[in-house]
Amino acid sequence: MSNTHFPLLSLTIFLPLLAAFAVAFTRNIRLAKNLALVFVSLELIATLLVVLLFNVELDSFQLVEQYAWIPSLNINYLVGVDGISVLFLPMSALLTLMAIVASWNSVQHQTCLHFALLLALEGITIGVFLALDMALFFLFWELTLPPIFFLIGLWGIGSNRRSAAIKYTLFMLFGGVPILFAIIILAVNHATAIGGSIPQDLAFSLPVLLQTALPDNLQALVFLLLLLGFAVKAPLVPFHTWLPTVAMEGPAQLTALLTGLKLGAFGIIRFAMPLSPSASVQYSWVLGILGAITLIYCALIALQQTNLRRLLAYASVSHVGLVIVGIASLNMQGLQGAIFQLLNFTMISGSLMMVAGFLQHRLGSTEAIHLGGLAKVMPRLTTFYFLFMLASIGLPGTSGFPAELLLIFSTLLAHPSISIAALLGAILTAAYMLSFTRRAFFGPVTQAGVKQLQDLRPRELSLLCVSALLILGFGFFPNSVLKTNRATAEAWLTRLMNQPVIEYKDVRG
Repeated sequence: MSNTHFPLLSLTIFLPLLAAFAVAFTRNIRLAKNLALVFVSLELIATLLVVLLFNVELDSFQLVEQYAWIPSLNINYLVGVDGISVLFLPMSALLTLMAIVASWNSVQHQTCLHFALLLALEGITIGVFLALDMALFFLFWELTLPPIFFLIGLWGIGSNRRSAAIKYTLFMLFGGVPILFAIIILAVNHATAIGGSIPQDLAFSLPVLLQTALPDNLQALVFLLLLLGFAVKAPLVPFHTWLPTVAMEGPAQLTALLTGLKLGAFGIIRFAMPLSPSASVQYSWVLGILGAITLIYCALIALQQTNLRRLLAYASVSHVGLVIVGIASLNMQGLQGAIFQLLNFTMISGSLMMVAGFLQHRLGSTEAIHLGGLAKVMPRLTTFYFLFMLASIGLPGTSGFPAELLLIFSTLLAHPSISIAALLGAILTAAYMLSFTRRAFFGPVTQAGVKQLQDLRPRELSLLCVSALLILGFGFFPNSVLKTNRATAEAWLTRLMNQPVIEYKDVRG
């Protein structure tokens, strides 16, 4: 591990949290908005600095910070970054910045609290990506619940928003139980493995646990517990129903964060598989089938949707299924494609949900029957929507293409039978996206409300331009992403497969 003297990672965690307190207790709404914008911009700069200081040639954790937290249980404040997590930091900061800008005029009550909760959620999410102590990780994991609960319940746009907030919270609490049990098993196993005593020799440090032998029977249990917990958050079928509900009832800016930041899939890559490598290999077929079912099932449901927000929610779940299929392939193409696709969620899925939010705010609905002819009335919004939609399909030249290509290629190498599901999923994605686009954006303008719609404002245009540039930039230069996680991905696979990884050289060109 590479340590640092300046606590830069802690700054990225606590700067938004401190900003949240400052904004929450500001009486002037205009000042609160400006403070939120300044602090979220500073956070973006801090996360970009982390990326600049990150050495892509190293496969170990870098910029590590460690302080004693609960010494009697050997629980520490331990944070660090590697090739898997480093790019999620600026992407999370950028998506939060977009959410704040998108909700600039749409929030009419308790505005200061709303922006404060968005900032708090940002800091906690960054903590999830950086935590290297399992107890600290679980703390951040559970702390995401309160801000999301209040953001849905207080500022949701549906009549059942409070029920949606409760549903989300219950799902996440259910998912947290198996994660907590797995953490306890890992900590106790370390004490047993070294012949120590409890609680003096418990271990919650991820680097330590990665070096601790775990019996095969416990590996299977830990893997299944962690998979269950993270599957709820990802979400995977059958735990996916909370996301469409939140998409319809919650505020669009929060839904953009939930569809853009797939913490559950990240948890599978970061914790579930490396901590139980033998079980991960043994049950990779279970993971692959679960991903394939999620991919096809949610794509078929998306094909029947008439509401843009609900369609995007099911599309997001379907794409998570493809990510899981790639992870289950246990090869370099699948892992790098999965990480790439998770980064795409922040740019593509998040931006599409922002567009849906703009339509909802202007028209009061995102039902296809209430749209129609949008391309004639809102040409700028339509242009951006088309770019994001084509990137979601995986059009060459966008960031969606190299990610999906790697994922499909990985399944062809590892699970030819499951690759049929991956290819079918790509076809279904094009079908439901193009079908809804035809109904909502083309044809005559039949609704009086559509004729009076205002196109993108300069502030909205600016934030969508950033996503568009990133999508095109990563699409034409995918190696800028792939080289960042290459060393870490090789080490990750070597741990699971216990052999050198050589497949990547065949497709890098």
